[in-house]
Amino acid sequence: MSDDMDGPAREVPNPDTPDVDVPDANVSAAGVPAAGVSAAGVPAAGVSRAGRVGVGGALVLVATPIGNMGDLAPRAIRALAEADVVACEDTRRTGRLLATAGVTARRLMVVNDHTEAEASVRLVEAVGRGERVALVTDAGMPGIADPGERLVAAMVDAGLNVEIVPGPSSPLAGLVLSGFSTARFVMEGFLPRRGTDRIRRLETVAAEGRTVVLLEAPHRLVRTVTDLAGACGGDRRVALCRELTKMHEQVWRGTLAEAMVHCDEMTPRGEYVVVVQGAAPPPPATDSELRQAVRSALAAGLSTRDAADEVAAAAGVSRRRVYELAVGDAGGGAGDDAGADDDVDADDDDDGDGAGDDDG
Repeated sequence: MSDDMDGPAREVPNPDTPDVDVPDANVSAAGVPAAGVSAAGVPAAGVSRAGRVGVGGALVLVATPIGNMGDLAPRAIRALAEADVVACEDTRRTGRLLATAGVTARRLMVVNDHTEAEASVRLVEAVGRGERVALVTDAGMPGIADPGERLVAAMVDAGLNVEIVPGPSSPLAGLVLSGFSTARFVMEGFLPRRGTDRIRRLETVAAEGRTVVLLEAPHRLVRTVTDLAGACGGDRRVALCRELTKMHEQVWRGTLAEAMVHCDEMTPRGEYVVVVQGAAPPPPATDSELRQAVRSALAAGLSTRDAADEVAAAAGVSRRRVYELAVGDAGGGAGDDAGADDDVDADDDDDGDGAGDDDG
């Protein structure tokens, strides 16, 4: 998974995948065929082409290991073995993956950030003819900070089938390892590299109440951590996850200020999943703050009722509370809104204190 991808659009018919090196020493069993395929490199018993994963033409999104080949699921191997076309970011890397799994692809087609739009047209035609296209990326789940989104959209727009073989995903792995809330989270991927787009995205991250998942290349980690500390404050907690599922998997946890020191003391290696704890909710507005907000709204020309409605919505408090503060601030007289309290719902109890029906 990377935001730096090159390569012209090309198709490689019937490759013999000569480069069979174990990828980056991430294969757990030396040279042993993966589960689901025979030593001859064909699907094992019960996984013949006659018993395909799906029926008819379809795009099949196939998750691949993010570091440990032991995470390549038997169903993923089966989908790759049965595909008429394997679409991939890099034919050499995918060739090594297929060779390790004992699969010989019929055709490989390059689909990366630069070729996805053009390749989508050809692959839609292929699926329309009844072919099965397996989409993989260099690592992880297609479409998550990787090619796939536009291809899936093209298939959906054409009314064609899209299937999925779920599996490894570094953003989700980093999220659950972070120790932060997983009930609500947002995937931001790679930050813009420079300019106002980067500044605005950092401001969004700083204000986000949900857990934020980012991705970053090692040579940009120090800058990103520094910028996050500036935007979020040094006391915001963060988890830096690297080499996930590999032999040297590491998850560092601490504050952003501590992370800056940590990054200065080591040389970042491997792509990082950076997980930032969500911003704490703002403290509830005080009566003094609500009165001042109402005064500002009145000075801008709003009526007492409209000012109370606007301030209550902005502060997330009961409009009855704000209205009563506004009336009290005016010494019991609300000018053009005198008597308008009858229009404020008697059962308006947005603050949940249960007192709405008993007022008066």
